[in-house]
Amino acid sequence: MTRNQRMVILTLFPMLLLMNACTSPSSDRTVLLPVEDDPTISFRICFMAGTQCDPEGKEGLATLTALLMTGGATGRRSYDDIMEALYPMAAGYGAGIDKEMTVISGRVHKDNLEAYYELLTDAILHPAFNEDDFTRIRSNLRNNVDKSLRYADDEELGKAVFYDFVFEGSRYGHLNQGTLSGLDAITLDDVRAFYDTWFTRDNVVIGIGGGYASDLPLRLETDFLSLPEGKTEQPAPPDVAVIDGLEMTIVEKDCDATAISFGFPISVLRGDDDFWALSLFNSWFGEHRNSSSHLYQVIREARGMNYGDYSYIEIFPNGGRRQMPAPNNARRQQLFEVWIRPVQHEHRHFVLRAAMRELQQVVDNGMTREQFELTQRFLDNYALQYAKTTSERLGYAIDAKFYGIEREYIDLFRKRIAALTLEEVNAAIRRHLQYDNVKFGIVTNDAETFRRDLVMDVPSPVSYASPVPAQVLEEDAHIAVHPLEFVEERIRIVSVDSLFR
Repeated sequence: MTRNQRMVILTLFPMLLLMNACTSPSSDRTVLLPVEDDPTISFRICFMAGTQCDPEGKEGLATLTALLMTGGATGRRSYDDIMEALYPMAAGYGAGIDKEMTVISGRVHKDNLEAYYELLTDAILHPAFNEDDFTRIRSNLRNNVDKSLRYADDEELGKAVFYDFVFEGSRYGHLNQGTLSGLDAITLDDVRAFYDTWFTRDNVVIGIGGGYASDLPLRLETDFLSLPEGKTEQPAPPDVAVIDGLEMTIVEKDCDATAISFGFPISVLRGDDDFWALSLFNSWFGEHRNSSSHLYQVIREARGMNYGDYSYIEIFPNGGRRQMPAPNNARRQQLFEVWIRPVQHEHRHFVLRAAMRELQQVVDNGMTREQFELTQRFLDNYALQYAKTTSERLGYAIDAKFYGIEREYIDLFRKRIAALTLEEVNAAIRRHLQYDNVKFGIVTNDAETFRRDLVMDVPSPVSYASPVPAQVLEEDAHIAVHPLEFVEERIRIVSVDSLFR
């Protein structure tokens, strides 16, 4: 399937849901993953309503609405009563909100299904949206942006600044949590209106997995008919600005180390022919939390400069807290990203050069046959780790529907990786990756000095507290003068206090 054909599917996805809204549980709006020997039942209720749907000036509305549904009272129960009822079941439910979709998910032992089912469906179908919950959850969201993200988590801050920079001016161009002014402007009436508009029977994909009885899917679909009617027109795919050279946003902050993220949008989505080739490349170059990947070996293993160095061809939220990617962050626009975990300030220029140099070398020269074959064998087994639970497999099956690919994604992934050739991978690298037009999000102190050093392209030699191999020192001499063509006009410095306003 070509990319153009699949983009048509993505554009028509909500329409297909509407056309099948009242059909049987085998319809296009239901994803079933029966696992007979699983004693639990997993639910993933996906609404095609994400933060791209936030009205201008009320950024955070999608997130606030979903969190009120899963973290607040219903028309029948107080929030305290809900928590008290869930506790003995060792179960719960929560909301995941990204640009394109909101997923309300949970899992329960089948012995507790009846009591749990009533709580879960009540949260989705009858949220109370009361004032106390609204004030509490909005305050928590605001504090997360204002205090936690800006002042307590430089890794996530650097990534957030990078994402906003890449997608600025588009509907992807703000935090999923919202902006401070946007959250302040949201009212309960806004929440109720957003729910009525987007959380409709025509806009839902129902996912059920595990050891459920055969009547459960139809029961859930029937109950969801009480959702509001309405056909919702999805926003157009994000219009991402063209990157002109090396563009950087530096956040000036009194911090102990420099956080670095960089990359650029790519025109490859899951299921495209080149997606599989780039997946193999990316696993070799910077598989998340994989100490054998190339960037990790160059920056951490050989030089001990930070905790880890990773790359991505799809968005990877909460990378600091996750070992494997989470499903249900499907998007119509993805990006290539390199995440350099914080390094000492005196090493920031050197490490930035090292990462860009490695990217340039693989774009110019491709992977070697040894690197290709080793990674191909590695991924055949490692891919099984992406979805170890029924809930995760169910999430990937919902994403497969979004992308118009086979629902058993892990099996498809392994099959397509095994069929790749080195020539196909290197051709995909040349088609989609580059190092001339890149955006950077940096969190550091003494930003003016860093900008001056970048613009003047001053050498950035490093020294070590203990002996290192001669081969490393020899390579360091090349890294220290690797050219990066920054110009002053494309490096902006902002204060941490000014972010996400």
